[in-house]
Amino acid sequence: MKDKNLPNISFQTFFASREQSNCPLIPDIVRIGKKLKEMGLLKDGTGVVSLGYGRRVLINGNNVSLGDIGRGDILEIVDYDPVKRVALTIGDKEPNVETPVHWLIHHARDDVNAVVQINSKKLEKKLPKKLPVTEKEWPPGTFELAKEVLKTLRNSKGILIRNKGALFVGNSLKEVEELIIKTCEEG
Repeated sequence: MKDKNLPNISFQTFFASREQSNCPLIPDIVRIGKKLKEMGLLKDGTGVVSLGYGRRVLINGNNVSLGDIGRGDILEIVDYDPVKRVALTIGDKEPNVETPVHWLIHHARDDVNAVVQINSKKLEKKLPKKLPVTEKEWPPGTFELAKEVLKTLRNSKGILIRNKGALFVGNSLKEVEELIIKTCEEG
């Protein structure tokens, strides 16, 4: 997958199947996307939601509007090799450019089963005193960004990614949703 807006950021995708994933957790991702839209958090940005499913990760496809997401917009990442930058995928969409970062978060932290990333400058400006911020800015989907995010997540389940937006993690989408609501209401 190579994002035309990010010519130097790429990873190779192999499709184990172009059929839609049958994972029973897909409706949860659809629901949180619609909830974020209702909360007004996607007005000036986009989002990425990923959910662990055994060793696999469900994630919305690239250039998919999270607020209007449907079952067919969600991919199942069967495996990802960060050294070779190769993803094995089920679904018919291209994987999200942030797939490597989300995959590495899920596999580095036993306490994380859900990740919600809201790419919003407005949210980033609203919450700088509320959430820790990554020290450096890295291109989307890079190993360097994943390391920076994991370092910043050491002491918090919600962070700001410099010049990108906010990222929240938890054991479940319900936990992440509650954290987002609490953070945004107090922010």
